[in-house]
Amino acid sequence: MKKASEIIKQIKDCQYDDLFNDVYIDVHLLDNQKDRYIKAIEKFISLYGDKDVTVISVPGRSEVCGNHTDHQHGQVLAAAINLDIIAVVGIHDSIKVLSDDYDLKEINITDLDKKDDEAGTSEGLIRGVLARFVQLGYQIGGFQAYMTSDVLQGSGLSSSAAFEVMIGTIESALYNQMSVDPVFIGQIGQYSENVYFEKPCGLMDQCACSVGSLIHIDFKDNDHPVVEKIDVDFARYHHSLCIVDVHASHADLTADYASIPAEMKAVAQYFGQDFLRDVDEEAFYQNLALIREQVSDRAILRAIHLFNENKRVERIVEALQNDDFTQFKKVIVESGDSSFKYLQNVYSNFDVDHQAVSLALALSQNILGDHGVCRVHGGGFAGTMQAFVEDDFVSTYQEKIEAVFGKGSCHILKIRKYGGKIMIE
Repeated sequence: MKKASEIIKQIKDCQYDDLFNDVYIDVHLLDNQKDRYIKAIEKFISLYGDKDVTVISVPGRSEVCGNHTDHQHGQVLAAAINLDIIAVVGIHDSIKVLSDDYDLKEINITDLDKKDDEAGTSEGLIRGVLARFVQLGYQIGGFQAYMTSDVLQGSGLSSSAAFEVMIGTIESALYNQMSVDPVFIGQIGQYSENVYFEKPCGLMDQCACSVGSLIHIDFKDNDHPVVEKIDVDFARYHHSLCIVDVHASHADLTADYASIPAEMKAVAQYFGQDFLRDVDEEAFYQNLALIREQVSDRAILRAIHLFNENKRVERIVEALQNDDFTQFKKVIVESGDSSFKYLQNVYSNFDVDHQAVSLALALSQNILGDHGVCRVHGGGFAGTMQAFVEDDFVSTYQEKIEAVFGKGSCHILKIRKYGGKIMIE
């Protein structure tokens, strides 16, 4: 660890320029990132004093293919992106966090029992991560932290997963010599969100934030997911990854999200299984008439999406490995169509008057023509959509889509090769 004020001086002296360019990829972001880090460290000093600190970064993620497959032990292709949470952290006997403007309640690390009034809170996520560390035999300890994030909240870029992974990475860095496997940190975050936060979710978000890069994850054995890094440079395909924030929050959509795994599991349970990944697809189609007597048609449609989406992930990974970007884009379109028609997660059935993602997709198809492809992004229902756009058409697309959804709504991103990472210590 280094004294906070010393790190500020080193940043100003350009000692970390190469590191920032390596992590954030875009050299045009260097000055903004340096200023961001300096302000975060200055804020830590104002809160807690000029102490020895470690500075940690955890990225958000973008799901590329495999929409709502992880909670059924399916397959996904996901990418860490160059938007992140950074945390300036010092040793302390309890846990005290200020996250941007959110002053979280102090947490006693000797009291890790689940609190009913912490469901749906950041405090619950922190307590859940620490509890799981203890259950798995890892060391824990307290810390003071100031965190700041440019991962858009409620946007489908996994701000909550990045926060969970940040807590796990801090504990790994400060008290376990950074020895906790990134996949384990992802699993610990999932446990916290499922049990302490009380929100059902799969493991894709946490795993992508923790591991980094472009990764193919097979969750067939959910306790030991197979994670394969895909070595691909999107720049050579002359396309950019654009995420459009339609400014529709995820905040009140838990029931919509929960219905997807619940309905898929209802189909699985017809066959005596807990997860659709373990159901024979041929048997599913042979028994459709009987299944309809027990579950809704929407559940069946969502199951059809799941079976085909797992195969699409395999096809899209193969396309990238074969340097076939045309096939990659074709599968993106197929995946997006399936999410809209069969998975049905582009707008909420509880609020049909507001369909911002649907509108963004319709406009994007009209704007892009042959210059790119688009699809719903992440959990769906609200938040964001994703587009892969030809580089020389990005400015046109950005201008036209922002004319509807506002200046700054179209984010042009890079795929980051690092997950949770100690930046400075």
